[in-house]
Amino acid sequence: MLVGGAAALVLLALCGLTAATLMDGRTLIGQQAGPSAAPDTTRDTVPAEASDLDSRDTDQAPLTAREVFPASTLAVGDGENGYEVLRTQSSASCAVAATGEVSDLLVRLGCNQVVRATLRAPDGDHLVTTGLFNLTDRSSAERARDRIRQLLDERQGRFRGMSAGDDTEVIATAPARVGWQVRGHYIAYAVVARTDGATIRSGDTVVREILFDMLEQHLNQGVLERRAEGGTASQPTEGPTDDTGSQDESTED
Repeated sequence: MLVGGAAALVLLALCGLTAATLMDGRTLIGQQAGPSAAPDTTRDTVPAEASDLDSRDTDQAPLTAREVFPASTLAVGDGENGYEVLRTQSSASCAVAATGEVSDLLVRLGCNQVVRATLRAPDGDHLVTTGLFNLTDRSSAERARDRIRQLLDERQGRFRGMSAGDDTEVIATAPARVGWQVRGHYIAYAVVARTDGATIRSGDTVVREILFDMLEQHLNQGVLERRAEGGTASQPTEGPTDDTGSQDESTED
C-alpha cells in the first residue's frame, strides 16, 4: 500500500506537471499569436493614417466645376447672404489662371488642371476669382507656395482674375489682394478686387473675410474635406498652410 500510495503520488505529480505544461503552452501560444496578429493590423491601419490627398497617385479623379462650385449661389459658413457665382471654368492649362513666372512655376511643378470661378461678394462691392490648382503631389504644391510670394513681390507674374461679362472686367485688370494655401497636392487661391477698381489696403477686414471665406471655409473645409472623406481620397490631410499678398494692375501680354 505504501508503494502503491507513493506511485499514486508520483503519478499525480506527473499529471500535475503535464497539466501545468499544457496550461503554460496555451498561454505561450496565445502570447505568440497576439504579436503575430498585431503587425497585420498595423499594416492595415498605417496607410489609412497617411494623407491620400498628398498625391495624384492616390487622388486620381480630376476636379470638376460642378464639384468645386455646385450651385449658382455659394453659401459660406453661417452667412445669411451667399456669394453669387457668375462664371465657372475648368481647364487642363494652368496658364489660363496665372501669368509670367507664376504660370511657368505651376506648369514646371506638374500642374495639370485648374478649376476656378468668379463670384460677386454679398456686399456687392467686391469681386473674387477663386479656385484650385491640381499639382503632382504635396511637395510640389509646397514648393510653389513658397516661391509665389517672391514672384508677386518682384512683379514676375500674377494670378489672373477672370472676367464674367459686363461690369466684371475689373477683376482682371485692377489692383487686387490675393491669398493662397496648400492642402495635399492642391493650391487654393483667391483674387479679390473692388468693383470700383480702387486699391485695397493691406489691412482691409472685408477683403480678409472674403479670402477666409473662399480659401478656408469653402475650398478647404468644404470642397477638399468632402473629397478627402468620400471621394477618391479617403483621409483628410493636416491643416492647410496659407499666405496672402497683393498684385498690381494686370500687365498681361
